[in-house]
Amino acid sequence: MTQEPIDPSPRQGTHPCHVVMSDDGITFDGKVKDERPLGGAESAFAELAETLAARGHRVEVFCRCDAPLTWKGVRWTPLTNAADQGIPTAADLYIANRSNHLIGRCPAATRRVFWIHNPARYLLKVRYQWPLLRHRPAIVFSGASHLGTYPRWAAGGERLVIPYGITPLFLGATPRTAAPPPRAIFLSNPLRSLDWLLEVWKDLIHPALPAAELHIFAGSSIYGAAGAAKADRMAPILERAAGLKDRGVLLRGPVAKSQLVEEIKAARAFLYRGDIGETFCNAAAEPQAMGLPGVVEDIACMKERVVDGKTGFVVTGREAFAKAALTLLSDDALWWCMHLESLDRQGRWTWSEAAAEFEKLMS
Repeated sequence: MTQEPIDPSPRQGTHPCHVVMSDDGITFDGKVKDERPLGGAESAFAELAETLAARGHRVEVFCRCDAPLTWKGVRWTPLTNAADQGIPTAADLYIANRSNHLIGRCPAATRRVFWIHNPARYLLKVRYQWPLLRHRPAIVFSGASHLGTYPRWAAGGERLVIPYGITPLFLGATPRTAAPPPRAIFLSNPLRSLDWLLEVWKDLIHPALPAAELHIFAGSSIYGAAGAAKADRMAPILERAAGLKDRGVLLRGPVAKSQLVEEIKAARAFLYRGDIGETFCNAAAEPQAMGLPGVVEDIACMKERVVDGKTGFVVTGREAFAKAALTLLSDDALWWCMHLESLDRQGRWTWSEAAAEFEKLMS
């Protein structure tokens, strides 16, 4: 299926350029992003490609997509078995996503970027250090804590911090007309402390507020083959969640972003402990952009996502987490303040702003 480009005109005085992007992870493309649940890194990759195309650039993506596709102005092409994997030899900007063997592709690119989405210590392996030393691409990190995971002495070119933008679906929400009932949501990978949250909910939150509900939108299908490989580890956690129905826990499974928007509108707060593997955390950013405050622990990048005391709470420990969650779920006056602060603060950095930072590399 082919969709016409959104808008071919350049933005903010930027000259149209040729952008080539590559990824060698799970099977996905822009259409997949719009039609079914998809992981954060893949969603970010597709959103950036579409935004650059909407800003007037010619964008080609080479990845493990099922078939050639033009979607929202981006040309998606499957990688081949050739030595160069079918990737063009030249571009104004080449963005290699995650994989070490993609760093040196597009040899005549004017500017070269290596975009990473996980804590960067894995880059210290020889198979990454060699191409990073040889090609010296600019390395793009998602935040200050993410940048801090890569030693100063390690190989690579310029180091840039460009946070993810907020997907347009989650922007433009208006203030609620009434405080919602005590419904909390969990939107992340089940392996990222869902078991911990379930225990806190069972022991400390639900007994104090029996009317509260915890809706869990999570499962292995979001992560493609990688998720299937971890399904056995996720299964006992999800079974535990399913077994807590009498404690207000509802296991809903992954849903497409269009449905997720509606679920966020019906919720009062998001609950997520956080994880050392988080470098941006869409599961915290997207709900807040729609005015949904939340509770997180002070782990990795979480204090970069939630403004403590303004758009939610950043806490340490089970008891503090439960106390903050109960406050958000029951105190209407406080909830209103945090709801309005979240709407005001958390939707300001969009994919257009993020794309503009990538465009600076072509100036």
